[in-house]
Amino acid sequence: MWAIYDELIAGVPPDLEVEDCLVGLNWVLVRSRATGLVMTPLEGHPRIKLAGKIKGMPVRELAVHIKSWNNFEAALGLAAINSVLNTPEQVESLCGRPLSSQPQVSAFTYFQEQVKGKKVTIIGHFPDLEPLARNCRLTILERRPGPGDLPDPACEYILPVQDYVFITATTLINKTFPRLVELSRQARVILVGPSTPMTPALFHYGIDTLAGTVVMEPELIRRVVQEGGCLEIFKGGGRMVQVSRDEGLAGARNRQSREQAVQIMMGRGFSAIGAG
Repeated sequence: MWAIYDELIAGVPPDLEVEDCLVGLNWVLVRSRATGLVMTPLEGHPRIKLAGKIKGMPVRELAVHIKSWNNFEAALGLAAINSVLNTPEQVESLCGRPLSSQPQVSAFTYFQEQVKGKKVTIIGHFPDLEPLARNCRLTILERRPGPGDLPDPACEYILPVQDYVFITATTLINKTFPRLVELSRQARVILVGPSTPMTPALFHYGIDTLAGTVVMEPELIRRVVQEGGCLEIFKGGGRMVQVSRDEGLAGARNRQSREQAVQIMMGRGFSAIGAG
């Protein structure tokens, strides 16, 4: 159950330090290589014992807290991981095209035609789902169910018979992610929301599409988070991105090939110097 968490933590360089941290009403922000965002938890005791010690902490040390059963500490851990993975350069390499070419629409709009007539479940009650609901047989699973929602234990019965499943990335925080993906193995699975770590590692754990956010204007996003903004992150500074399994794995292979080529060239250079 911990395999994906350990892999996410291992992807954080050990020598990188946290440059900034902010826990807002709606978003948790950690800045290191880039700015990582995670939705502020709605559940759990909002006490952070790390407060006052986070800035300057090794990012990997903070990332380890994604395994904490304290949701706020786990959110900080995921934000730390996203501050390393969700850089504009890395995500652009992952999807194999400029970020400016990405359509600035939610994953639910992006998949609206593909899910027509299909059985679709969304984990988490996102806003503006009415257009999607008109196109498919939609079920919403929610920990705090509203009218028309099903409580999250219904996942055991619902997910195995779905065609498409959208899973909020905050499930990585409350640790339901591994089981939800296991139950959804017959469906096409989209991990969705600004909390999504944009890493090809997730494709090996049953995710078909990553639908996350890259922070393009760090100072603007910090101000929005500091002032209690929510969807305002998308009005300036935050760019929506979608990366399919095929794109992501091809991008990862290409990046690995480039890194290997650089290592070979460096090796030849050192050999030539030594021989001279």
